[in-house]
Amino acid sequence: MKVAIGSDNNGVVLKDTLKEFLQEKGFEMVDYGCRTCDSVDYPDVAFEVAKDISEGSVDRGILICGTGLGVAIAACKYPGIRAATTHDIYSAERARKSNNAQIITMGAQIIGPELAKKLAEAYLNSEFEEARSGKKVQKIIDKEQELIAAGAVITETQTCS
Repeated sequence: MKVAIGSDNNGVVLKDTLKEFLQEKGFEMVDYGCRTCDSVDYPDVAFEVAKDISEGSVDRGILICGTGLGVAIAACKYPGIRAATTHDIYSAERARKSNNAQIITMGAQIIGPELAKKLAEAYLNSEFEEARSGKKVQKIIDKEQELIAAGAVITETQTCS
């Protein structure tokens, strides 16, 4: 499985720890940065990961910022993406099993490295339970498509003239 991992400057240390851990577990990791503790805007990293998941160049993603909230909000702005903030093992597992989330997010100022490892493993080792949750997730997809068709969701860059 090819896994995107990215963070802002608040999450760079946790990102590097998780990346190494998951590589040791046999996952192919693609690092989207950041690579230093210099300030980085978390939406930029989240958008890049969401785009590549949407296009199929990576299978799943893990995003990290201070709380996990900002990167989740940013990633979910990308059409077709479901990102879930997880700070406990059950939520990490259910993000995939119940919600077919392509991305989980974590807060480096909320959890430590050992819990982060457990969350990532629970998420990456889970599969979507289509029979149980497919209808619910499809409703989310259908609403998004309805809003896109109505012009309520911008799917490409627009400029004012």
